[in-house]
Amino acid sequence: MKIIKTIQVLVLSGVILITCVASVTENTLKDAFRDKFLIGVAINRSQIHQKNEMENKLITEQFNSVTAENDMKWMIIHPKKNEYNFEHADKLVAMAEANDMFVVGHTLVWHSQLAPWVFKTDDGRAIDSVELEKRMKDHIYTIVGRYKGRIKGWDVVNEALDEDGSLRKSEFLKTGGPGFIEKAFQFAHEADPDAELYYNDYNIVYAAKREGAVRIIRNLQRKGIRIDGVGIQAHWGLAYPSIEEIETTIETYGALGVKVMFTELDISVLPSPWHMPTADVSVKFQNTPTMNPYPNGIPDSVQNQLAARYAKVFEIFNKHADKISRVTFWGLHDGVSWKNNFPIRGRTDYTLLFDRELKPKKAYHAVMATVKN
Repeated sequence: MKIIKTIQVLVLSGVILITCVASVTENTLKDAFRDKFLIGVAINRSQIHQKNEMENKLITEQFNSVTAENDMKWMIIHPKKNEYNFEHADKLVAMAEANDMFVVGHTLVWHSQLAPWVFKTDDGRAIDSVELEKRMKDHIYTIVGRYKGRIKGWDVVNEALDEDGSLRKSEFLKTGGPGFIEKAFQFAHEADPDAELYYNDYNIVYAAKREGAVRIIRNLQRKGIRIDGVGIQAHWGLAYPSIEEIETTIETYGALGVKVMFTELDISVLPSPWHMPTADVSVKFQNTPTMNPYPNGIPDSVQNQLAARYAKVFEIFNKHADKISRVTFWGLHDGVSWKNNFPIRGRTDYTLLFDRELKPKKAYHAVMATVKN
């Protein structure tokens, strides 16, 4: 039962936000959306190892899906040709199982955060396509096989597209050809026939890149290779992408018969140094006071903008809940958001639903209100 002694009602851009100013026992995110879709969170190494009791409590109370922010990427989990490091992944899976959480394996094949040995022979020469396929198979079989039946969803291929929708000119493409995507999904399915398999990318809400993702999905479907869902990295801002673009994207992917997931949701309140946003971790810009306007906290007006933006986004998610299987926030609270350092290091951003003291923000209540109302 929810008990509210006093409530304060704020009207922002036509959205009613309910904030509790007295003692409140409130439903959690996972409870509020339990009949709609999973609510996930990406967690860092400290959180995987449960170093902070307050953070651990927030993770297990609010979320029912969990993703390793970095610790299952190739450079960490498979740093050398004959060496695997499962310490952090094992801990993540154990924590999730103890709290009845769905685990997303992130990620098997990605051009970034890759161990340096992957495309080189022992004497430093470039490998050929046959050797790459062998190495991919070993990597995927070993990792997916280890967690067979325990990790039930995998980001198999991550960020294989350029902004125009063509395949990214990565080393995977240059060495293995476009078939590397098919092989990755094939190997993942062979390693665990019951696991769900996803393609994951950023900016695939925009038409050209969205069509590239559609081509990948259709190609796999046409060849009878399992693909269960598309992960839309939602690294967004207060004004982009438009709600219309988000809705078109959900409908487009939903029409393909795959699950739609928003896999890396955060909303930046800071000025953008580019015309087209990206999540390419190699991109860097210089920090300036203009680019870091809120080093000591954001004004209420910006808090209200963030809350209204989250409300509009979740209204669309709720409208299309029949197509959406998961929404994952990329970080637990503002203090650990990667956006504090990307694409400009040393900024202070406020992208998530919980502040640096782990308290729910207006944005949290705005999201909750989209269900309650």
